[in-house]
Amino acid sequence: MNSTFLKACRGEPVDYTPVWMMRQAGRYLPEYHRVRRNFTFLEMCKTPEAAAEVTIQPVDLIGVDAAILFSDILVVPEAMGAPLDFLEKQGPVFLAPVRDKAAVDKLIIPDPEDKLGYVMATIRLLRKELATKVPLIGFAGAPFTIATYLIEGGSSKNFFLTKKMMYTAPALYGRLLDKITASTILYLKAQAAAGAQALQLFDSWAGVLGPSDFREFAFPYARRILKALKESGTDAPLIYFANNGATLLTQSKDSGADVLGLDWRINLDDAARIVGPGIALQGNLDPCALLLPPDQLEQRVARVLEQGRAASGHIFNLGHGIVPETPPAQAKFMVEAVHRLSRRQ
Repeated sequence: MNSTFLKACRGEPVDYTPVWMMRQAGRYLPEYHRVRRNFTFLEMCKTPEAAAEVTIQPVDLIGVDAAILFSDILVVPEAMGAPLDFLEKQGPVFLAPVRDKAAVDKLIIPDPEDKLGYVMATIRLLRKELATKVPLIGFAGAPFTIATYLIEGGSSKNFFLTKKMMYTAPALYGRLLDKITASTILYLKAQAAAGAQALQLFDSWAGVLGPSDFREFAFPYARRILKALKESGTDAPLIYFANNGATLLTQSKDSGADVLGLDWRINLDDAARIVGPGIALQGNLDPCALLLPPDQLEQRVARVLEQGRAASGHIFNLGHGIVPETPPAQAKFMVEAVHRLSRRQ
C-alpha cells in the first residue's frame, strides 16, 4: 500500500507530498454520474457496493494518495431521528427542524452498527478493495456544523436561528450539542474499528463564528470528540478542518488533531507559524484555481508546496470541495504536478 499520506499526517519523512481532494468522489467525474443515475443521493450513501465504487474512482482515475469514504455528514443526525431529504437545487433539508426542548429530547444517541451499519459495511468492503492501493479516510461533521443543519432545517446564509438558540437558550443548545457529540464519538470509533485509517472532522460552518463564540459554542465539542478518539487507542491520524477558520487557528491548534485542514484564505507558512511544530497541515489550493491554464495552475501548485514546507508535515488538498464543473483532466494535472514538483531527489 502507498502509505505516503499516513506518514505525512504523522510528520514522518516522505518521498513526495501526498495529495487528495475533498469531494473527490463526486459530480465532476462522468463515471460518478453513471453510478448516480441509478440511485438517489441517500440511497447511494446507503448502498455499500455503490458507495465503495465511487470512493475508489478518483484513486484509479485521478491518482490521489488517499481515498475518502463516500458518505455525508448528515447521516448521523438522520440516525439520531431527524428526518432528512436531499432536494434538487436546494440540498439537504430536515423536515422537522430541532428548535425546542421536545425536539432535542426526541433525538437519540444511536448505536452506529445498528443505525449506520451501511457505513461500516462500506468501510469493510473498501479496505479489501484498497488493500494494495491507498489508505481510507473516514469522517464526520463537527457538532456545531451538524447543529446548524438541524436548527435551520438545512443550509443558511446568516444562521440566525442557530445563533438565536446559542444566545437565548444556551442550556438547550448545550443539550443538543452534547447529544451530537456523543453520537459522533461512537460513530467515528465504529469507523476506526471497521478499518478507517484516518478520520477527518468537518467543521464546515465554524467560520461564521467569531473567536469568542467559537471558543464557547463550537470548539469544546470538537475537542471532546478528538480527545475521546485519542483515548480510545486508535492509531488513525485525526484531521480537523474548520472552514473559513483562519481567525480560529490559535484555538484549533489545541484541538488534539494530528492535522489541521486549511482553506485558501491563509498562506500555509503563516499558518505553520501560528500552529507551531508537531501538527501537520492539509491544504490549501482554491478549488476554482483548477480552472486556470495548466502553466498557471502549476505555478499555484508550486506556491502551495513551497509554503507547505514550513509545516511539520504537509498533505496537499484543495481549500474546500472540488467544484462539480471542474474538468477531470485538470484535477489529474494538479495531482501529477504535486507529485512531480514535490518529489525528493
